[in-house]
Amino acid sequence: MTLCYHNGTFGPAGACCLPVTDFVVQRGIGVFESIRTYGPRTFAMARHLERLAESARLAGIEADGVLARLPEIVRAGLAHPDCPAGDVLVKPYITGGAVNDRGRFPAPDFFVVFDQVHNVTPEEMRHGVALEPTFADRPFPQIKSTNYLTGILPMRDAPPGVFETLYCQGGEITESMTSSFYLFKDGRLITAPVGRVLRGVTREILLTLAAENGFEIEERPPLLAELPQASEAFISGSVKEVLPVVKIGAQRIGLGKPGPATRHLHKLFLSNLNRWLDG
Repeated sequence: MTLCYHNGTFGPAGACCLPVTDFVVQRGIGVFESIRTYGPRTFAMARHLERLAESARLAGIEADGVLARLPEIVRAGLAHPDCPAGDVLVKPYITGGAVNDRGRFPAPDFFVVFDQVHNVTPEEMRHGVALEPTFADRPFPQIKSTNYLTGILPMRDAPPGVFETLYCQGGEITESMTSSFYLFKDGRLITAPVGRVLRGVTREILLTLAAENGFEIEERPPLLAELPQASEAFISGSVKEVLPVVKIGAQRIGLGKPGPATRHLHKLFLSNLNRWLDG
C-alpha cells in the first residue's frame, strides 16, 4: 500500500483528501520533493529539504512551520508498519493553501506520500533511452513545482518509447522533464548551470565526483547544434541515478548506445553512495 501522512495521521494514500479551495487545486500552486531510501537509509535528505524550503520561498509559500516538522514525519513514516517494504520514495508536498495574499500563501497545507521506488528498467539502463525535444521553456526553473504541463503535453505527439521531454528553447538544452541533463563533447562534461535549471541534488553529487576524478566540466547549456558531435549523453535524478541517453528526437547520440564515461560516472556514484546516505 502507498502510505500518506496528512492532518496528523498516517493512512492509505487513496484516503488523503485536500479541500477544493486549496490553490494547488485551483491554480497549480504547490511544491514538492522526492527523497529516496536505499534500504532503511535516506539519501541526502537534508539537501532535499533545503531545496524544498527554497522552492517554497520562491513560490511565496510560507512553510517554515511545515518544514520544521518534516524530518520527524519522514522518520515516523519510514518506521510505520504500513510503509512499503524495500527502497522507498518519500514525497513531501506543500500546497498553496486557501489564502492568496497577492502572491503570498501564508496558510499552506501539506502531505507526505511514502511509495515504493520504481526504478528504471534493466533494459533502459543497458540500452539507454530516447528524449523528445520541446521548444517550450520550463517556467520558474529554480522551483520544484507540481505543475508539469509544459513537459507532459508534448509527450502526446512523441514517438512510442520516448522516456521524457527535453527542454530546448532557442536551441539551448537546459534539462528534461524530471531530470538533469548532461552531454559529453570533446572530452568535456557539459551541463546547464543552476539558475537556468533546477538545483539537482544528484546533479551536485555527480559534479562533485566528476571533479574529484578528473573530468573536465563546463557549466553552460549544451546546444542542439552540438548533438551530432556529442559522444555521450545522460540524465540524472534520485530514482534514475545515471541513465544513458542514446537518442534525442531524430538525432542518434554517439554510437547510439551507452558510453564508457557515462558508465564510469554511474559506477563512481554507486561506489561513493555511502557518503550521502543518512544515519
